[in-house]
Amino acid sequence: MARYFDVHPDNPQQRTVTAVADAIRGDALVAYPTDSCYALGCRLGNRGGVDRIRTIRGLDDRHHFTLVCQDFAQLGRFVQIDNDVFRAIKAATPGSYTFILPATREVPRQLQHPKKKTVGVRIPDHVVTQALLAELGEPLLSSTLLLPGEEEPLTQGWEIKERLDHVVEAVLDSGDCGTVPTTVIDFSGGEAEIVRRGAGSTERFE
Repeated sequence: MARYFDVHPDNPQQRTVTAVADAIRGDALVAYPTDSCYALGCRLGNRGGVDRIRTIRGLDDRHHFTLVCQDFAQLGRFVQIDNDVFRAIKAATPGSYTFILPATREVPRQLQHPKKKTVGVRIPDHVVTQALLAELGEPLLSSTLLLPGEEEPLTQGWEIKERLDHVVEAVLDSGDCGTVPTTVIDFSGGEAEIVRRGAGSTERFE
């Protein structure tokens, strides 16, 4: 049965944030809010968590997982990024964007696209997510909480708890955070390619 944590969206209670971070360190799979939908998240080295995300979402091995990072210092450990691309991404973060970039050796092979050797990264603009990342001290391996056969992600913490009670260890609820997923920009070829139009404006990448 999943533990349910109700957290203030603007002033998250430190005790709650610490409890969720501790659960993640103990290989828990959690549902948590971001600036574009709720997401499923686990520790980077949690192989069982990765398999469970694939099962819950019905994903194959070509799906790009996302490393949700606190800042650029953290992001730079996991992707290869040149100066021009850095400037373009810097101008759009934090925000509702996921960027696909070549992965470094820090990223486990099972998380990389099998042919492209790429991974998704993002820096969210959400108080609760940032508090959790700061407490955790490492990225969250994440995927949008969109269930198979459904057109929109789950948006209510109580419903997530009800429907995923036996497949996640914790639900962190800070209120509705919308149904529009991130905008996905692929920079793996050096130029911006818009893969998905979502919550973030694509104007600067056209």
